Amino acid sequence: MSKVFITATAAALPNAPIGNEAVEGVLGMIGGQPSRARRIVLRQNGIKSRHYAIDPATGKLTHSNASLTATAVRGLKEAGFDLDTLRCLVTGTSIPDQIMPNHGVMVHGELGNPPCEVVSTAGICLSGLTALKYAWLAVGSGDAANAVAAGSEMPSAVLRAGHFADESADVSEALELRPWLAFEKDFLRWMLSDGAGAFLVEPQPRAGRVNLCIDWIDLSSAANRLPVCMYSGGERDAGGELIGWARFSSRQWAEKSIFAIKQDVKLLDRSVIEATLETPLRETVARRGLTVADIDWFLPHMSSYYFRQPIADALVRAGLPIPFERWFTNLATCGNTGSASIYIMLDELVRSGKLAAGQRLLCFVPESGRFSSGFMHLTVV
Repeated sequence: MSKVFITATAAALPNAPIGNEAVEGVLGMIGGQPSRARRIVLRQNGIKSRHYAIDPATGKLTHSNASLTATAVRGLKEAGFDLDTLRCLVTGTSIPDQIMPNHGVMVHGELGNPPCEVVSTAGICLSGLTALKYAWLAVGSGDAANAVAAGSEMPSAVLRAGHFADESADVSEALELRPWLAFEKDFLRWMLSDGAGAFLVEPQPRAGRVNLCIDWIDLSSAANRLPVCMYSGGERDAGGELIGWARFSSRQWAEKSIFAIKQDVKLLDRSVIEATLETPLRETVARRGLTVADIDWFLPHMSSYYFRQPIADALVRAGLPIPFERWFTNLATCGNTGSASIYIMLDELVRSGKLAAGQRLLCFVPESGRFSSGFMHLTVV
């Protein structure tokens, strides 16, 4: 492997930011009633604003996932990059606009640049980092002269109230009878938001710019020992096993809201820190010889500020007690943008003027689908 650098970053956040009080005005109210889980969720997640690819006046989508991703990729032109020279395009997203064809080729179609290698990685929050790892390996091995990696999310398309109309009574009653059930059904509408980001990956740094040398990317999965936690396109049976969409009739798709995003909140709370951070980080610390002195900036992809202290506690147990003053996150202003989060965070940090040559960054990206995670180490050049 030769050295590989992120030489340009870009982000695309659709439309004006939406404050907490305006969310249901854009997504709509389930059953025409205000959410009773809203205050609980917002008190815990700490999100103040987010972006939706929705016209607040009409309720219609203003972007597709592919067009939003293409907007981020075009932002790399600011660094002087000519898209006509692109050799490898790699995209990651949780919910593409369609099942087939893959998201990457739809983005390529939006961009209209000449033929190049196009790859898509599947998953949830981690799919953006797996896309970047492919780009890193392609350039580092010498197989590609350059690459663009992108992460994008547009959950608003499936979070609009019309998709939950049949569940309004269940959500309302559940908050009084079983609070965790209401949280499970309603909380993602207050957690997820739209956005996309893109990185230009090259074998040499660009003069006059902040460049990030990709030192390594470690990925791991705990699916061998933990069940499905977050899912779409299926339904769990009484034993907790996930039954895929192909085994249901079209009528059952509607009755069971097969393509709605669902989360086992109790399993998430019980397992996500240990499975995605503490256990894999212990291995990474030992294998990479990491110490606290090696880390100038820690960029955690957090779905909620609820996890801030548990993450800090897990860092201590894993032997890497990074103090809060070295953390960087924009969750409060951008919301949880899933696979795009690490791109949007890094883009903001690069543009902030806070980075200096020689500083080292540790990025942490978990996903709760079946508990996978990734760590990336970068050096500022």
